[in-house]
Amino acid sequence: MSRFALVTAEPDFDERVRLAAAGLPGTLQAFRADFLPSTIDDMFGQLVGEPLEVLVLGPDLPSSDVLNFAAAVDVRSPHVSVMYAADASPDLALAAMRSGVRDLVTPNADIDTLRVHLEQAATAASYRLSSASAVQPGAGENTSQGRGRVITVMSPKGGVGKTTIATNIAVGLAKNSPMSVVIVDLDLQFGDVASGLMMKPDRSIVDAVGGPMDSLSLKTYLVPHATKLYALCAPLNPADADRVSAEQVSELISRLASEFQYVVIDTSPGLGEHVLAALDQATDVVWVCGMDLPSIRGLKSGLEILNELDMLPEHRHVVVNMADRKSGITVQDIEATIGVPIDVILSRSKAMPLATNRGVPALQDGIRDATVKGLRKLVERFHPSWEERNRRQVHRRVVFQ
Repeated sequence: MSRFALVTAEPDFDERVRLAAAGLPGTLQAFRADFLPSTIDDMFGQLVGEPLEVLVLGPDLPSSDVLNFAAAVDVRSPHVSVMYAADASPDLALAAMRSGVRDLVTPNADIDTLRVHLEQAATAASYRLSSASAVQPGAGENTSQGRGRVITVMSPKGGVGKTTIATNIAVGLAKNSPMSVVIVDLDLQFGDVASGLMMKPDRSIVDAVGGPMDSLSLKTYLVPHATKLYALCAPLNPADADRVSAEQVSELISRLASEFQYVVIDTSPGLGEHVLAALDQATDVVWVCGMDLPSIRGLKSGLEILNELDMLPEHRHVVVNMADRKSGITVQDIEATIGVPIDVILSRSKAMPLATNRGVPALQDGIRDATVKGLRKLVERFHPSWEERNRRQVHRRVVFQ
């Protein structure tokens, strides 16, 4: 059961939140006030019924008070999703993330939009609570229990669209889990996540690994995006790649996985030490190849090497990108060569390069295209309920039309 609390003295916003919550499981407890108490105990002590999962703070509350209150909630009850109704400027979005606000919603959002935000916030809170209450692993046990899902997008060959796929995965996941997704650009010399998301970051992964990796410090290096995800970008100077070690990458990913529901990693081509460090932390690997022999043979070799090293993550997703029926190669040819089934086929599309050049991922832009439909299917594979719902079809043969 989801449990909601609301603090606002704005009648119209109060009514819309009540109507939105009425369609969801659980109860809502409202506090009619245009101020926040001096301590969170003053409010938490008045809550009754189910445990609190979502705290909604109205647009009439001062932003400075909201940020301070959210920080206190994040320390005491980190599983609680704090929603703030405010017009999100880049500065406010970054300050909100650092303080512990999990979602920003426009003050004039309609009832249906508010209901979606409330439902997503409750789902994220349930996830964090279940992760926090998971049994702590002992010696020799799996240390990934209770952590976020780490999705590594990789390919032995370059030019197959890894960054496009990685950014769209992150955008797609953020639609269902706002402010719970971070994408990391691990192509340290020539990473394009920043340009793919139309960002101009002041800091990069070099800064993140060069300082303390506690929760508060890490968040200062992340760049918020309009789709309610965060990015840790590659350094602007390719020479700075030498300042990042594989051990630092491993620790960084581990820290981010303890803070976010999803960590999406865009890697450089090949199987260098940074890529292997990411794979060592990964719960999922998205293998990307094109419909050309060098790409397919590279994928075959990569799978064989990682299988010998026992470094293949539990969940595997094989994607053929820029597929073309006129290439002279069939899906069956690829499967016979690499020895595993293809999970998703993304056909060659005129819309995808246009979206990439604009710095607006296709899943953000709402383009109607067969390739975009394939990207949505790929994103669905990472939703918690997907594997259980499709247990018999985890690697079902796809049809290329």
